[in-house]
Amino acid sequence: MNRQLRELEQKTGYEFQNKKLLFQAMTHSSYANEHHMDKSRCNERLEFLGDAVLEVVSSDFLFHKYKKLPEGDLTKMRASIVCEPTLALCAGDLSLGDYLLLGKGEEATGGRERNSVVSDAMEALIGAIYLDGGFASAKEFISRFILNDIEHKQLFFDSKTILQEMVQAMGENPLSYELIREEGPDHNKIFEARALIGEEEVGRGTGRTKKAAESMAAYRGILKLREEENR
Repeated sequence: MNRQLRELEQKTGYEFQNKKLLFQAMTHSSYANEHHMDKSRCNERLEFLGDAVLEVVSSDFLFHKYKKLPEGDLTKMRASIVCEPTLALCAGDLSLGDYLLLGKGEEATGGRERNSVVSDAMEALIGAIYLDGGFASAKEFISRFILNDIEHKQLFFDSKTILQEMVQAMGENPLSYELIREEGPDHNKIFEARALIGEEEVGRGTGRTKKAAESMAAYRGILKLREEENR
């Protein structure tokens, strides 16, 4: 196993008995296609399995943590944990994109930073840990890297709605978003946006889409307003 994957093991705190599973979890379909590998050797099957394990673990966690919440609220909260942008945020804590094996085309179009690619890899990694070390090992990984700081994860998921509600409650100036930067070719764009209350900037964010940039700006705006409230 190469040095990079050993480094990833150290970051996750989990050492694989079967190193091939970690290699497979980090193998994107574009790499498998380019190297004429069997389709079953990319990470898509592991992603399928990891998705199911994540759903069970997050459901169990929420069921026991929020004892009085009704089913509808638990479902919404679970969706905020297992959705693509949140999983990509979690993958960022591990710099998971740096360890992916990508085809040249996927690499050239910014696949290492694409939410869909890194969130799928996160689920594949969960699936690989589950197969290698069992349910307890997968649960420990999910608890450490996905179910940590859950309140902030929810803020991130619902950031634009939450910020809108906060601004309305303040009853002052309206909330708006302004796109301040857009660069790169069509297949690999970066957007930067800022959230404004009236003329005052409260948050700024970047993303692969305009919506993602606005969501990050809103999230940072929420943190800033909460910090001001607590002073």
